Amino acid sequence: MNTRDVPQPTRRALLGGALAAAIVGVASVGAEAQVKAPQKAVEYQEKPKGNQECDNCLQFQPPNACKLVDGKINPKGWCKLYAPKPK
Repeated sequence: MNTRDVPQPTRRALLGGALAAAIVGVASVGAEAQVKAPQKAVEYQEKPKGNQECDNCLQFQPPNACKLVDGKINPKGWCKLYAPKPK
């Protein structure tokens, strides 16, 4: 058998394989633990900024945690990732 007898992959097959690999890669990233931002990087402070405070932020997890920021979070604190909970 020479190299001319070996079937060559089609462009469609190559693109399909690349797409499958990308989907598997994204799925495996989602399975890993989420890395949280350091408090200093998001300008976290122990006091509210006006009426913006952690306990009315979408990311706050009672009693003292955040989905996005590392460490213990004061419910009356604030950071620049503040996002109000929907009413």
